[in-house]
Order: sequence, then C-alpha cells, then structure tokens
Amino acid sequence: MARFTFNLPDIGEGIAEAEIVAWHVKVGDRVEEDGRLADMMTDKATVEMESPVAGKVIEVAGEAGDVVAIGSPLVVIETEGEIPEDVIEANEAVTEEAPASKAEAVEERIEEAGELERPSTGSGRADVVQGPESASPPPQSPASQPSPAPAPKPARPEPVEGRARTHAKVLASPAVRQRAAELGIDLGEVRPAEDGRIRHSDLDAFLSYGGAKGYAPAGRRLRDETIKVIGLRRRIAENMAASKRNIPHFSYVEECDVTDLEKLRADLNANRGDRPKLTLLPLLIAAICRALPEFPMLNARYDDEAGVVQRFASVHLGMATMTEAGLMVPVIRDAQARNLWQLASEIARLAEAARSGNAKPEELSGSTLTITSLGPLGGIASTPVINRPEVAIIGPNRIVERPMFVPDEMGGERIEKRKLMNISISCDHRVVDGYDAAAFVQEVKKLLETPVLLLAD
Repeated sequence: MARFTFNLPDIGEGIAEAEIVAWHVKVGDRVEEDGRLADMMTDKATVEMESPVAGKVIEVAGEAGDVVAIGSPLVVIETEGEIPEDVIEANEAVTEEAPASKAEAVEERIEEAGELERPSTGSGRADVVQGPESASPPPQSPASQPSPAPAPKPARPEPVEGRARTHAKVLASPAVRQRAAELGIDLGEVRPAEDGRIRHSDLDAFLSYGGAKGYAPAGRRLRDETIKVIGLRRRIAENMAASKRNIPHFSYVEECDVTDLEKLRADLNANRGDRPKLTLLPLLIAAICRALPEFPMLNARYDDEAGVVQRFASVHLGMATMTEAGLMVPVIRDAQARNLWQLASEIARLAEAARSGNAKPEELSGSTLTITSLGPLGGIASTPVINRPEVAIIGPNRIVERPMFVPDEMGGERIEKRKLMNISISCDHRVVDGYDAAAFVQEVKKLLETPVLLLAD
C-alpha cells in the first residue's frame, strides 16, 4: 500500500486558489484512475478534477465552499500498487510552480495590462463553465479540517406546492416546458413578451424577479432556512461588491420612441426565410456598435491597480444572462462586424450555452462593454452595476405604449399612440464624464428612432 497526496494542480493562468463547489467522492470511497474527484471554481471557470491514480480515498481537503490554494493537498488516496514516476513528478511540480501569493498574481496581471485575458483550463476538464469575469480575485479563507462527509450536490428545485398547473393552456415549445418543469415554474404564471408564446427569455425574466425557487404563492407554508453561499452565487456576490466598492457609478436614463423600429423589426421577421427571428436586442446592439466609434472611452477596461485604461477598436459585448445557477455574462465577439441575423444567432447560441452550463471559458471572458436586459420585466428605469473592469453597462427597459403629441400634415400636432422605451446606462465616473455618457445615449436614441440608419452603409 502507498499513500498518494494529490495536490490541486494549476487550473488557469494567474490563478492562486480555487473554491470547492462539489465533491464526487467521500472518505472511504474507491476512485478509479481518471475518476471524478471534485468540481473546483476559479474566477473564470468551474473545472472538474480527475484522479491520476486508482485507490481508496482516505482524506479530503474540506467541504463545499472552502477555498484551496494551488499546490495544496486536495485528496489523499491509498493505492495498491506503485505510483508511476511521471505522476509523482507532475504532482510535485505543482507545488513548485504555484503562485507564491495573491500579490504575485496581481503583479503579473499588471505587467500584462492591456491584453484581454484568455484563461486556460490547465489540468482537468472544463466540463461546466460558470461565472462572469472579474478582475479582482476572491478572498482567501483558511483551510478547513478534513471531513468524512461529502458536500451535498445542489438539488433541482421541486415543483412548487399548491400552484395550479396550466401547461396545456399556454403556448411553449417542448424544450421550454421541460425547463419550466425542472425549475418548478408554472407556465401559467409567466407573462410572454410577444405573440403569446413563452420562450426561454421569458423564463429568464421570471427567474430574475423571484420566480420558481423564490416564489411563494398564497397558501404555501415557508420555513426558515440557512443557505451557504458558495460557487457561482458567492462569485457573483464578490464581483458585485468589488464593483460597487471600487467604482464610483453614475447612471443616466433617456426615453426613446421605438415605434418605427418595431415596425422595421416586424417587416424583417416577415421576410426572414430560414433565418432566426429578430428580437429587439440585435437592433439595439447594432445601434450601440454604430455609436461607439465616436465615444471610445465607453468601450474600454480600467485596471485601477495598474492605473491603465485600454480602449478597444472591436466591441466584445457581454450579454448578462440569467441561468438556473445565477447570472452569467457570455461574450459576443466582434459584435460590430456582425449583421442583425448573425447577432440574433449568436445571442441565441450563447444564451443556450450559458443556461446549459456548456459555455467555454473564452466565451465568458474578455468583454469590453456589457448589456443587461430583463425583457418584459425591464421596468421603466434601472441602475445596473458595472461588470468590472469594464467602465459602462447598458440596460434597455420595457417597451410601453403611451399617447404622444406628434407633428401632423398641417404643421400642427396630433395625439398618437407610440411605443416608448427607456435606455439606462451606468458608467465609471473615473473614466467616463457625464456629458460623454449622455451624448452617447443620444446618438443611440437617434439611430433607434431613425432605424433605416442601421441598415445604411
């Protein structure tokens, strides 16, 4: 018998530590070579760790939510035969090459300021990718004592008791119905954004406002609960706290008349052929990309530790997406180079990848500007939190119909029903002046209210 201490390998460039999200083994279990040990989350991805040897697990590093430094023991395995030399050498090399401290990792990022981060998964498979990019690493916590019990896997939410099931009375695809059932959502409670048909985006909006897990219909008995904040939820909490703590936010809201834009969208959809159906989002992204060249400080990232602002010629647009696990931000690369149909396809692809947990690390990092939308639940205004280290985030709000005074043929005015939408923007006041933010939104407003400009060369 031999004891093999498996050290946590390097699972990403500049990564000093990782959080235990879930264990796949417990003390006393037998694990085969390449068998699953644990899911470890960094600030860029969740990586499934595999055992390099076969044997019996006799020690584990901690429980779900604990943080383990790169090069520190993760599990101790009792093996029956000799351990291959290459496995021993690779395991020992981890402790020699691991970052000495958080400060060292920060210094490396400062030296590389100006480059988009391209994380590598290193050892292990990045089977599940979760978590928006953050420039600030998570706080280090002391190692916990080995525990003989495994961390319980997050269970899928049970259907909510006491809620009437009305799936047969609503329009929705089989995929949407299946996802709603898994989330415990009654489709009868979901308000569709258009055409009376419920789509994945409608479920996302429902979840954003406390649907499913947090929904408490009349007559349902609640109980006190203590829920440990781990994994993606903790990463979101840390990122949002770092953003509000470090960035002096200011917000600006403007009203846009999107009546003609909606007419254009309807005409394009009526003649789309086999191309994807257009929502408002591709049109809004097209307007943003056309306006940005005149306002380069908005398409930028600010490394406040290095004192460097990097502007970008290409628009790598982060798209805040609500998933069952929490908020994720997949990135539309080179959004300015895509037409409306290409944007629609990429939006659908990335949203599905994020919801299913199949997004790649490079699809969740490197954004230069973020857009966040709650669809039909968008409210009349919002003050979104900036996705650090970016310097701006844009939030379209709900479209509403209201009477407005419009010019008539006689040079006077008449009252007409129009479709109106507010656009909110939050900016980093250290980098973006209020005048520039307002002027940018006014340019976007002009493009949305004169949508033929979006199709002009």
